[in-house]
Amino acid sequence: MKSAVLVFPGSNCDIDMYKAVEDCLGEPVEYVWYTRNNLDEFDCILLPGGFSYGDYLRPGAMAGMAPVLNAVREAAEKGKLIMGVCNGFQILTEARLLPGALRRNKSLKFRCEIVNLRVENNKTPFTSQYEEGEIIRIPIAHGDGNYYCDEETLREMKANHQVVFRYNGGNPNGSIENIAGVINKAGNVLGMMPHPERAVHEWLGSADGKRMFTSILQSWREKNGVTYRA
Repeated sequence: MKSAVLVFPGSNCDIDMYKAVEDCLGEPVEYVWYTRNNLDEFDCILLPGGFSYGDYLRPGAMAGMAPVLNAVREAAEKGKLIMGVCNGFQILTEARLLPGALRRNKSLKFRCEIVNLRVENNKTPFTSQYEEGEIIRIPIAHGDGNYYCDEETLREMKANHQVVFRYNGGNPNGSIENIAGVINKAGNVLGMMPHPERAVHEWLGSADGKRMFTSILQSWREKNGVTYRA
């Protein structure tokens, strides 16, 4: 499985994401600049956190119009696995690849801490190695993580099991119904504010994010009939 880590002007979690793939999976991974217009050679596309274009207009708004997003849309339509974390989540909503929007934290303060998440849906390519209802610890670092959508969209998302993660035991940003991560209807595009790539070793404070990457690899192998041999 070959992964692409997209890099925009202002990205600052691209190295974290790259190293997480390298450490957890040992599979090929490359940095891909925002000007690229073809992602056919990649199986998994990862949009990292940061402050793309300095968060001008709105976080993710300018990156959502970058040339590489057309290739991301094409990849999504082909069923390739796409994950956006923090600013990557914001970009995916701005590009309308995911429903809803990310607003300023209710506290109007930047929050940087490890939070508890409840796994709401473990029947996705990104969460198959978790238990439904499992509580995991993943760090956050954002000022605009307040997830919002209208009531009709929320009802539709809940009916389609598109809410993947919820904050548990406290809501750090005011997100509607404690939502921390959502998936598209097709189930191949995930966005979340917490950073799983920063939770892949116990010495980081938690290794609970590692299973997200191994779930992705397992899903890709099953879909492509790849048998792993140690």
